[in-house]
Amino acid sequence: MAACRRVQLLLLFMSLSARFWFTQGAKSQGGVNENLVDNADVGKNPGASLQEGKLVAAAAAASQPRRSTGWKLAEEEACREDLSRLCPKHSWNNNLAVLECLQDRKEDTEISTDCNHLLWNYKLNLTTDPKFESVAVEVCKSTINDIKECAAEERGKGYLVSCLVDHRVNITEYQCNQYITKMTSIIFSDYRLICGFMDKCKDDINILHCGSVNTGEKDVHSQGEVIACLEKGLVSEVEEQAAPYSIKEDCKKAIMRVAELSSDDFHLDRHLYFACRDDRERFCENIAAGEGRIYKCLFNHKFEDTMSAKCREALSTRQKLIAQDYKISYSLAKACKQDLRKYRCSVDTTLPRAREAKLSYLLLCLESAVHRGRTVSGECQGEMLDYRRMLMEDYSLSPEIVLHCRGEIDTHCSGLHHKGRTLHCLMRVSRDKGIMDNLCQKALQTLIQETDPGADYRIDRALNEACESVIQTACKHIRSGDPMILSCLMEHLYTDKMVEDCEHRLLELQYFISRDWKLDPILYRKCQNDAARICHTHGWNETSEFMPPGAVFSCLYRHAYRTEEQGRRDSSEPQSNDSLSRDCKTEVQRILHQRALDVKLDPDLQRRCMTDLGKWCSEKTEPGQELECLQDHLEDLGSDCRDVVGNLTELESEDIQIEALLIRACEPVIQSYCHDMADNQIDTGDLMECLVLNKHQKEMNEKCAVGVTHFQLIQMKDFRFSYKFKMACKEDVLKLCPNIKKKVDVVICLSTTVRNDTLQDVKDQRVSMKCRRQLRVEELEMSEDIRLDPDLYESCRQDIKEHCQNVLYGNAQVIECLKDTKKRLYPRCHQKVFKLQEKEMIDPELDFQLMRVCKQMIRRFCSESDAKNMLQCLKQNKNSELMDPKCKQMITKRQITQNTDYRLNPVLRKACKADIPKFCQPILNKATDDNELEGQVISCLKLKYADQRLSPDCEDQIRVILQESALDYRLDPQLQMQCTEEIPRLCAEEVAAQEQTGQVEECLKVNLLKIKNEACKKEVLNILKESKADIFVDPVLHTACALDIKHQCAAIPPGRGRQMSCLMEALQDKRVRLQPECKKRLQDRIDMWSYAAKVAPAEGFSDLATQVLSSPAKSYILTMMGMCVVLLFLMGLLCGRITKRVTQELKDRSLGHPCTVCGLHSQARNRKDYTPLN
Repeated sequence: MAACRRVQLLLLFMSLSARFWFTQGAKSQGGVNENLVDNADVGKNPGASLQEGKLVAAAAAASQPRRSTGWKLAEEEACREDLSRLCPKHSWNNNLAVLECLQDRKEDTEISTDCNHLLWNYKLNLTTDPKFESVAVEVCKSTINDIKECAAEERGKGYLVSCLVDHRVNITEYQCNQYITKMTSIIFSDYRLICGFMDKCKDDINILHCGSVNTGEKDVHSQGEVIACLEKGLVSEVEEQAAPYSIKEDCKKAIMRVAELSSDDFHLDRHLYFACRDDRERFCENIAAGEGRIYKCLFNHKFEDTMSAKCREALSTRQKLIAQDYKISYSLAKACKQDLRKYRCSVDTTLPRAREAKLSYLLLCLESAVHRGRTVSGECQGEMLDYRRMLMEDYSLSPEIVLHCRGEIDTHCSGLHHKGRTLHCLMRVSRDKGIMDNLCQKALQTLIQETDPGADYRIDRALNEACESVIQTACKHIRSGDPMILSCLMEHLYTDKMVEDCEHRLLELQYFISRDWKLDPILYRKCQNDAARICHTHGWNETSEFMPPGAVFSCLYRHAYRTEEQGRRDSSEPQSNDSLSRDCKTEVQRILHQRALDVKLDPDLQRRCMTDLGKWCSEKTEPGQELECLQDHLEDLGSDCRDVVGNLTELESEDIQIEALLIRACEPVIQSYCHDMADNQIDTGDLMECLVLNKHQKEMNEKCAVGVTHFQLIQMKDFRFSYKFKMACKEDVLKLCPNIKKKVDVVICLSTTVRNDTLQDVKDQRVSMKCRRQLRVEELEMSEDIRLDPDLYESCRQDIKEHCQNVLYGNAQVIECLKDTKKRLYPRCHQKVFKLQEKEMIDPELDFQLMRVCKQMIRRFCSESDAKNMLQCLKQNKNSELMDPKCKQMITKRQITQNTDYRLNPVLRKACKADIPKFCQPILNKATDDNELEGQVISCLKLKYADQRLSPDCEDQIRVILQESALDYRLDPQLQMQCTEEIPRLCAEEVAAQEQTGQVEECLKVNLLKIKNEACKKEVLNILKESKADIFVDPVLHTACALDIKHQCAAIPPGRGRQMSCLMEALQDKRVRLQPECKKRLQDRIDMWSYAAKVAPAEGFSDLATQVLSSPAKSYILTMMGMCVVLLFLMGLLCGRITKRVTQELKDRSLGHPCTVCGLHSQARNRKDYTPLN
């Protein structure tokens, strides 16, 4: 028959419930029903073989011409007992009511075999008797004329009724509609009554043992079990890779056709009806039958605890059939009919018909239209939502998952069937363990695309239930079902508002959404044009096997952050074709900020770094730790992983808000100090720079400080990781430091170049101005933490462990600790610390501790000073009453450091450039480049200052050092080193007082005779010697004689011992009355100098002359020496004249008496011992 041979369009509309019809009683029936009943000749069944006389008689009676009163089933003896037992009396006058009552009986009730067979013959005759067809012609006359296919059917074979059933949606006549409804309920009570079904499926029924096709061998009123058996066989065939038996195609079509024809009223699915009768009364009591409403109601309650297992199984089978052919869902087919036609979802000639009919194909096609901004009716979208939720709740409705994920389900997810838990378990296995079969992974990804939970979180029941409390608190401002709910949940991931179960379900779903950019509907809507133009993507429901997961989004975010300055842009392409729209860029940033919370949400990163994650980061399980671990081991990673981690870190440097966890931790600091930067779409490194600058504010918490420091440490690995530095210095690096990668090395390279150009007074410096400015920022940042200087950190790692183990790294505290313990450091570390100090003294702004402690004082006293003169300015204002004590203490520490070696005092080094090699060359010959001279050069210069032999500039600097060290003995490293034992022994009280007014030096001077250490004694004597040169060098004496200096020596300029000489002269002048304290101190100094002269006499004439000239009493000494010289001269004159007179007398005597000599000679010759001269 033509109508049975072809599979028509889905029956889109079914009639009112048969039960409703029959409850109206005989009074509500018109002449149509009476004619139908009267014309149903029960006896005309050539195949009937009645075994009992009663049944034969009944059949014979039924075969007789219609009586005037009409034949009634209730009058037949075969069914009288069953009828009186099971059916209400008011229904006995209506044959169809009786038929429905008996065939819809409860499972635990039975009817007699005779009645069973009588009913069977009655129904069979209804479908095959020409009279039955003639009633249809009479009742549906106008309808048949309107439906050309039915009008063309051959009469007398029952084809007409089947055609009317197929086209029931077009029937508008009320009586015709009711008539066809009744016939439908009759036909579907037995599969053999459905036209052609038995012929097409006879072999499959026998092979699958679905029941007998021979009359009488089975309860003819439960033949729906046969269809249910075939349906299960069809479902199993799809779910098994190698099914033991494949149902014939004609039978498959017939099975699907039966399911389709029974889609409006669950009474027509006899197996499901009997399985779910009690459940229908329990869950859907107030739901009217028809239009698939009972099916939907039962589907919604499928996983209720009180749902019977048999009904749940029957519902699952029907849902699986719907997944194979959407037409089996009456409501879906009806609601979406126009949209399917509008968007040509069922005319794809490149696909087989079975593919077009699949629920997944319909969902993908219509979802594609929605995502492209097309209009799909609200009724259709509502139906789609229901079935998408249905697929997410029950994995068994997706045959690909059942087929390919069986092993994973059995191993990891058994017993979790309800409410989408199995699917989420599979997602978790794929996300956490990474051991899932590729086909199973693909099946899961396909299901997520079909159901599209990203568009409406309510589709995912497991997620919806887990996150309900979070949504009601954190996302209550967003409309229910809005795609932004998922985005809101991601923004609150790892916050106090998030609950653990919601966190797990959310990450499991996001793992798959992140692998297909189309599954984020907002991103897809804003970026679909950009993706097609730049990344060459396909349509929403099209996939490419050659495009790896996450590739499109990777393409988008690379273009979202690429700039012309970075040099990444392909110059051959126009700018308009190589940049994202503003809306798309905003969405890409949103996704990046959210997915940075977990490396598993970055498919490219996870794929390339799977091995490295297992090797280096297996124990890092806290949020954000995996990426930090990969960054920490950047040098150890494989090349592919290193590239992708490097690229992501480079993006973070440009937009640190990608680090969502860090931004959350730093929220208080950002709100207080950096809110302007945080409001920018892409902060271009400003936000991180602001956080670094405010890392030690009171609003800074430990998490934020650790995160900021970690990012600073990562930046040290590659200068590209510091966005602002990279942008400012990229050209300079390529030109001046082309083969250097590490940031610290690049900074050293560039700063060395700047320093050399500055020292050589190069007119056009090689490093650009913008790079020099940013280089300054980087140098200042590096000074805050020793770990930001990897070379120094590695050199001093052991020293830190031994001497600074409990010291925090921030605020340069470890560096300060190393400076304090410098004498105990290993040579390598000592050398590095010395070089660091030398650099800081040249540029005090790099001294983080000094800048931090003296920040307010710098603003007060040195706001107009150059950065390089900052320490000099602070030293000049050190003794101001407004100076902060902590800052004063820090300045003193730096002065002590400077005085240990002239190289740490750039001002002194420059001023004494010529004097140092002239007077202190022996010391320089013994010096090394990386060890302090312990103040030896400065001590040398001090002695020369006392001798007044220094150049004016050098003398000025030494005078300052002498004045400062006279107030604080710690500024004299030689004194402190040589008198280590003497100072605490003799001057403990003065040391404890810490007044820094020269009391310790005064104590040493007073106790000079008690000093046993010769080296210490020598240093004290040197102090005495130096004090002769300038009274300012002796603060105790200067304080005592300040008034006398003002009165007696006001006109005498300081220096070169002039004021000291003035006071000494005043002391000797009896007319001048000095202050008692001044007089006492002066007398003490004279005694000390006298003792010093005895203990340390002049080593030579030069030293003696120097001592005299430098003596305060040099005038007196020179006067006395002059008088001695004059006296000696006069004595010489006197002695010389006397000697001359005696000599002249002798001469005259010898000339006046010449014989005298001869006489003497003659006398001598007469002596015996005389020997003549030859």
